[in-house]
Amino acid sequence: MNSLKQDVARMQELIAGAFQQAGGLAVLAGSGQPDQERLQKTLEQTAAQLERAALELRRLCETHSPGAGGYSVRPAAPVMEASGLVETFGYGWLHIQLNTLLPHCRFQTPEWLTDTIRRLLDEYESGGSELPWFTGALLVIDEHCGIDGRHIFDQDNKGWKAVSNAIKGRLIPDDDQYTLSLALLSTKSELNTCHITLLDQADAADFFALHSGDYERADFYSGTWSQ
Repeated sequence: MNSLKQDVARMQELIAGAFQQAGGLAVLAGSGQPDQERLQKTLEQTAAQLERAALELRRLCETHSPGAGGYSVRPAAPVMEASGLVETFGYGWLHIQLNTLLPHCRFQTPEWLTDTIRRLLDEYESGGSELPWFTGALLVIDEHCGIDGRHIFDQDNKGWKAVSNAIKGRLIPDDDQYTLSLALLSTKSELNTCHITLLDQADAADFFALHSGDYERADFYSGTWSQ
């Protein structure tokens, strides 16, 4: 019980800190015409603090949730429907679909995205499926969105590092330049989704042939094609 009281106090501290950060943003917004660079940095710092607070709050709540395992004993389907899915198809490639686009990361990597991917992988394993292991992998991140739906114009400003942070040590040994290669793709679509595929580097030619060849992309990403 003492532990619960301490953790509740920590929750209050996190919420108060987030409220204080948002208050600083409100002051800046009310100053008339704030410097755009300062505004952008403050917005991203506020979002980052809120993300960290949300992740720690979720961990603290799960620690004290009645029943062994906390929230992890809940059915996997609602969680996966809200955030994405994981599947294996083709030549043993791993496909992760996120029901969102990559966030901005000009100042730091988005921790919530790393946490979301890790949880999706946990759900996949808890369902009895085995995750692949690659000693040398190609990570393909393909964002599907319309021109009106995109919110980041430059690829180098997108939070793709959150993806590699989530998979290293679990699907690959590390993410150095020889272990992990990266491809960032964009596909025009009515849906705002992010398709992440991890495959053996030796299969790169096969992937891009399938991606741009005779197979319909909808079938390709749904795993309905066969090798």
